[in-house]
Amino acid sequence: MPGIREAAQRFFDACETGQGWEGCAEFCHPDATFSSQTMALEGIDTLEAYTEWMKGMLTPIPDGSYELRAFAVDPARDSVTAYGVFRGTHTGEGGPVPPTGRSFEADYVYVMEFEGDRIRHMTKIWNDAISLQQLGWA
Repeated sequence: MPGIREAAQRFFDACETGQGWEGCAEFCHPDATFSSQTMALEGIDTLEAYTEWMKGMLTPIPDGSYELRAFAVDPARDSVTAYGVFRGTHTGEGGPVPPTGRSFEADYVYVMEFEGDRIRHMTKIWNDAISLQQLGWA
């Protein structure tokens, strides 16, 4: 298994490209937890459920892509922080309304806490309200 830097980078890419739990599980504890202070992710409390949610987002937003802007390892706290920007356009079926054709650009941060060489917990910091407004979903 890779060290936490490589595991976090590979997890981040797998998650953001919609590989779901199947593509992310090898980097996580099976019962890894998830948290986010957002309405869009209310009720999602496992990392498995979050990775499946991200996979599902690529149905209404098929061109969804990310740009990794910063990445930091904190070995004293066994954590990795990644800052990215996710972009896409609602052209696919799904979502709360028919395709709007509207695009969004969202800044977000993942804080991945490790136990050994696998993620034990992840927090997503994201202003979901702005993203939903940009897409015409709110």
